[in-house]
Amino acid sequence: MPRTSHWRAALLVASVAALGACNNKRVARIDPTSVTDLSGRWNDTDSRLVATALVGQALGAPWLEQSAAQRGGRPPAVIVGAFVNRTMEHIPVGTFTRDVENALVNTGSVTVVASAGERREIRAERADQQFNAASDTRAALVKEQGAQYVLQGDVQAIEDAEGRERVVYYQIDAQLVDLESNAKVWVGQHKIKKYIDRRRVGW
Repeated sequence: MPRTSHWRAALLVASVAALGACNNKRVARIDPTSVTDLSGRWNDTDSRLVATALVGQALGAPWLEQSAAQRGGRPPAVIVGAFVNRTMEHIPVGTFTRDVENALVNTGSVTVVASAGERREIRAERADQQFNAASDTRAALVKEQGAQYVLQGDVQAIEDAEGRERVVYYQIDAQLVDLESNAKVWVGQHKIKKYIDRRRVGW
């Protein structure tokens, strides 16, 4: 084999080996509830902890007992509205609102009503049943559970950095609004502060 062909073959083998080394990847499954802070950014743990904290604050406030008393002991109905991301970071607020809904439902203290988008789909299904489902299986019209309150809020962040060190501060504000009067019956807040150190290890 000519010398040039030997060099080409050796170069091809080396290139394949280098490509394999670069693509060396390991995937491991871990507990979804485990705390995994890699970048210091907002993550699933923050979402769950903040949702639990805000719901705990809200249901521990006087409005809940007062509302139940006005309704003959029946739990009030709540819609989880929009939580606006006012940070420069991508925060999946849809996941956060689901965590809030989950925390509310699991307490059993309130009735959680479907959101506006969800109601549109449900209403379309209910309307379809009126023409296509057997009479004894149709969902009745004008039987929706009306909500008395909407829970909404926003997420803000402040970042401070110097060299390889960084501090990220998150402030999550929430409010519960009476749908009939627009009165804020509860206002709550939860804060998170993270310190990230990116110093080199070793010399």
